[in-house]
Amino acid sequence: MRCPFCGFFETKVLDTRSADDGNSIRRRRECISCAKRFTTYEKIEDVPIVVVKKDGKRQVYDPNKVLNGLIKACEKRPVSLHQLEQVTDEIERELKNRLEREVSSAVIGELVMDKLKNLDEVAYVRFASVYREFKDINTFLKEIEALLKANK
Repeated sequence: MRCPFCGFFETKVLDTRSADDGNSIRRRRECISCAKRFTTYEKIEDVPIVVVKKDGKRQVYDPNKVLNGLIKACEKRPVSLHQLEQVTDEIERELKNRLEREVSSAVIGELVMDKLKNLDEVAYVRFASVYREFKDINTFLKEIEALLKANK
């Protein structure tokens, strides 16, 4: 770390503390050459995830869109907002763990459906009906039958 006062390249760390609710580290440093003290912050570089939509357009991933979709699917269901926020966080974490800068909206939709299947089956079918664009009642029945088979 270069000293901001004299430009010398060697410093020693005097104190290290968590900052910004654990999202960064604050370090108090002292220059070996001029003995002046200064503070630095280390933060994880946050590379945004880009979502590739069905029509080929790209936009930055917005977890609020996922949360809003979950809220609609779980309307009047015994699922708390806290549970939906946890699911949203899990999905975002899984997307970041893929280490891909671009992800298709289909991948996100499948992740949401996987999480909903375990959380609330009615909400799962609601979300699937919109996401997979069910055309008729037979498509609904096939999805419900597949869900029933999976539960046996």
